Amino acid sequence: MMRYKEEKDAKKEAFRKYLESSGAVDALTKVLVALYEQNEKPSSALEFIQQKLGGPTIYEYEKLQAEISDLQTKYNELLCKHEDACKELEELKNMHSSVSPSTKETNDEEPLKDEHVEKNS
Repeated sequence: MMRYKEEKDAKKEAFRKYLESSGAVDALTKVLVALYEQNEKPSSALEFIQQKLGGPTIYEYEKLQAEISDLQTKYNELLCKHEDACKELEELKNMHSSVSPSTKETNDEEPLKDEHVEKNS
C-alpha cells in the first residue's frame, strides 16, 4: 500500500516538474493573475483565459469550423469533377486508340475527295 502511494507521489512530482520546465505553470499563473486583477470580470472566464493564451474566441472557433465545413464541401465537389474529367479523358484516349490505321486513312481521304468534287462543279 505504501509503495502505491510513493509511486503516485513520484508521478505527481514528475508532472509538476514537467509543467514548470515547459513554462506552463508561469503562463497559467500570469493569465490567472490578469483575470484576478480585472476590475470588471468577464462574462466567461474560460474565454478570457483562451484569449490570453492565444486561442480563438468561441465565435472565431465556430466561424473556423463553418469555414472548414464549406471548404470540405468544395473539395469534395472538385474531387468529383476531377474524377469525372479523368474518366472522360480515359474514354477519349480509348476511343482514339481503338480507331484502326486503315479507318483513319479512309476518314482522312474522304474530305479530300468531297472537296475535289466541289471544286470541279
